[in-house]
Amino acid sequence: MALYSPVLDNADGPFAPRPPAAGGWNTLLDLGKVVSFAMSILSLCALLDTAFFIPATRWEDRLVASLARIAFAGCVCLISALLFHFSQPQVPLARTLPVRLLLWALSGFSLLFVLGWYLDAYYMPLFWRNLPH
Repeated sequence: MALYSPVLDNADGPFAPRPPAAGGWNTLLDLGKVVSFAMSILSLCALLDTAFFIPATRWEDRLVASLARIAFAGCVCLISALLFHFSQPQVPLARTLPVRLLLWALSGFSLLFVLGWYLDAYYMPLFWRNLPH
């Protein structure tokens, strides 16, 4: 296939809008999907780091710091999901891989966060009280 073809494809001429997923746009769309999905994973890793691995902070402070990261990860995953949906329009937006990853990660992080907060508030005082002096 040549880069320039003098033959008109349709009645609108050579500058007629073509579907973005046609021709050479597939490679660019696939590259965009890979990069945006990697950014989704990295934003979720940043959320995990903020929620659990900040030393010497209270759980309330971690929760407040994590809320901004949740919003950022949601935006990144939504943009990635739009690219996934754009390549396969028959798949609903809520069933794309980045949205599923976001929902599963948020549910897992929330469960671990509540469990960690509970253990820190109720179990650790009992543990520290029973240590020999």
